[in-house]
Amino acid sequence: MPFVRIDTIGTEKLEALGNAVHDAMVETLGIPADDRFQVLNGQSILKYDDYLGIRRDEGVVYVTITMRQGRTDVQKKSLYRRIAELAEEYAGTEPRNVLVTITENNPVDWSIGNGEAQYA
Repeated sequence: MPFVRIDTIGTEKLEALGNAVHDAMVETLGIPADDRFQVLNGQSILKYDDYLGIRRDEGVVYVTITMRQGRTDVQKKSLYRRIAELAEEYAGTEPRNVLVTITENNPVDWSIGNGEAQYA
C-alpha cells in the first residue's frame, strides 16, 4: 500500500499527475489497481533550484512515496522513469520538472483503518 503525496503549483494538473503516478506504480511495482492512497496539493509557492544542472521552472512537481520495504533498485529506477514519462503524457509536465522521493518502512508501520495494523 504505497501512500503518495504530490505537490505542484496550481490544481489544474493534479488529477492527471495522480493518475500518472498510480499507473506507473501499477506497471513497475505490481501494486493492485485499487490500491490508491494519494494526497494531491496545489500550492501557490514551491521552492526549487537547478540542482545537478537540471533546470526546473514553475511546472515543478514533487512526488513523495511512502511504501513498505522490498522493492529492488531496478524497480525503483523503472518507477522514476515511468512516472516522468506518464506525467508528460497525462499532464504535459516536462520530465525535468518531476522530482520523486521514496521512503520505505516496515509492515507494522501501517494502519489502513479501524485502528489496526493490518500488515503486522
